[in-house]
Amino acid sequence: MGPRRRARRHPVRLIERQGIDFPVVRRRGSVFTHDGPVRTCIGCRARTLSSELLRVVVVDGAVVPDTRRRLPGRGAWLHPDEGCLRDAEKRRAFPRAFRVQGPLDADRVREHLGQLGKQVVGSPHDRQEARKQVDPS
Repeated sequence: MGPRRRARRHPVRLIERQGIDFPVVRRRGSVFTHDGPVRTCIGCRARTLSSELLRVVVVDGAVVPDTRRRLPGRGAWLHPDEGCLRDAEKRRAFPRAFRVQGPLDADRVREHLGQLGKQVVGSPHDRQEARKQVDPS
C-alpha cells in the first residue's frame, strides 16, 4: 500500500458552504438577479444578464445585430446603447472579441440601435419612475 492521499476539496462547494457571494459589477439601472447567464458588455465592460444585452456577430466583415440569438459563429455582447457602441469602437473591442484581424464595420449595429431609440420613448429609468404609486393604507 502506498501513502494515503489527502482528499482535495471541491472549490465551488467550499464557496457555497462559506456563503461567499462574489460581487458583480452592475450597470446603472440594471437589477441583478441570478435568473440567467451573465455576460460582459464589450463597450462598458459591465457584467449583467444576457437578457439586457444585444448579441452581435460578424457576417462578411461587418458586425451585425443578432436579435434572435441564432446566428452561427462567435458572438459578442453589447448594451443596446449608443454610448457602449462608441466605447467599443474607440477601444477596438470588436476585432478582439471576434478574434479577427483588421477593423470591422459596425454601421448595421448603429442603424439597429437608432431604430430601437425611435421605438422607445424615454429611457427605462424614466418608465420606472413614472409608474403609479399605490398608497397601502
